[in-house]
Amino acid sequence: MKTTNSTKLKKLLLTLLLVPFLLSAQEARDYGVFTNLMLTAHPKKIAEFEAGLAAHNKKFHSDGAHQANVFFVMSGKNFGKYIWSMGPIPWSAMDNAPQNENGHNDDWNANVAAHALSESPVTYWRFDTKRSNFTKDFKLKNLAVFMLDIKRFKGQEFMGLLDKVTKVFKTKDSDEQWGIYFNELNNMDGQDMAWVNFFDSSSWMSEEDKFPQWYEEVHGEGTFMEFLKEFGDTTHGDFQELWAFRPDLSGTDGSVQSAARQ
Repeated sequence: MKTTNSTKLKKLLLTLLLVPFLLSAQEARDYGVFTNLMLTAHPKKIAEFEAGLAAHNKKFHSDGAHQANVFFVMSGKNFGKYIWSMGPIPWSAMDNAPQNENGHNDDWNANVAAHALSESPVTYWRFDTKRSNFTKDFKLKNLAVFMLDIKRFKGQEFMGLLDKVTKVFKTKDSDEQWGIYFNELNNMDGQDMAWVNFFDSSSWMSEEDKFPQWYEEVHGEGTFMEFLKEFGDTTHGDFQELWAFRPDLSGTDGSVQSAARQ
C-alpha cells in the first residue's frame, strides 16, 4: 500500500508526542517532587492570612513526607506573594496527601483560602539529585531562583550543556549549595527548569561574576563563546527571583539534611 504524505505526517507527529514518554520510560523510577502553590494574600487580610497559614502548617505539615515550607517573594512581578512548598515526595505518595482527615481541607478553606485572592497557580517540580549540590547540612534563609525556558525539542541538547555548567560549579565552587528542579508539566510560562541557590548573606550579589573565567578553566580556552551560542540555541530566555524563607509561617524550621537530598 502506498503511504501518503498525510500518513507520514501523522506518524511523525505521534512520534514527537511520544518522545518524552519514551525517554522517561528508559529510566523510570520513584523520584522526589515539590508541589509549589503561589498564594496572594488579600490586601486587607494579610494578618489573618499569615496567622491562618502558620497555624495550618504547624498542625498538618510539620513533619513526614507532606511537610511544607513558606517563602516570600522579594523581587520581580510576583513581589509580595507567598510560595507554599510541600515535599519532596514521589508521585506514588501524592494521592495520600492530607485531604480532609482531621479537618485538613476545612481548616485550609476557612483560615487560609478565605483570606487569599482566588488565583493560586500550582507547579510540580522534579528534584534532580545528580546535578544538584547538597554537600552539607544547612538551614533555609534566602533563595535565588533562576528559571529557564527551554526550547521545544531541544531538551537533550540543553541537558548536555547543563552537565557542563554543573561540572564548572562543582569544580570551582563546591562549597555552595544549590538545587536543580524540572517542571513536571508542560507550560507556556517560561518555567521549565529552576536552579536554586541557597545563601545567608546577600553580599554575594555584588561579587564579580567569575563564571566565564571558570568555564574556560574547566572546559578549555575559548569555550565560553561556544557555551553562549549553545545556550542561545537551546533556550528562549530566563528570569530570576529572590525568595526569603518564612519560618514563622512554615511547618518546619528550614533544616535541610544533605543525606536526604542525595
